[in-house]
Amino acid sequence: MAGARRLAGRFRSPGGHLTETYPRRVPDAPRDAHARPALEPGTHVEVRTGFDRSWASGFDVHEVTEGGYRVRRRSDAHVLPVAIPANDVRRERKNSMWWI
Repeated sequence: MAGARRLAGRFRSPGGHLTETYPRRVPDAPRDAHARPALEPGTHVEVRTGFDRSWASGFDVHEVTEGGYRVRRRSDAHVLPVAIPANDVRRERKNSMWWI
């Protein structure tokens, strides 16, 4: 762009044409457009731990609440006493360790 003059996101070429240097900003999508789908009761999930924020597997969704999810531990079928926020629950990922 030798000889071009930059004007706040646009430049004017030596021929005088005004050209965009990047696409115009698109208005933000509604907040619900990117929301994760709700997990149904019985779905195998992972829960984020409070200690090191890693993901722990071995849980099922027991109930969907306004505060998040009530989850059941699969090892002993115990339902945890508090609702886990939706951001701290995700669908269980498949283990891809096919060589073991």
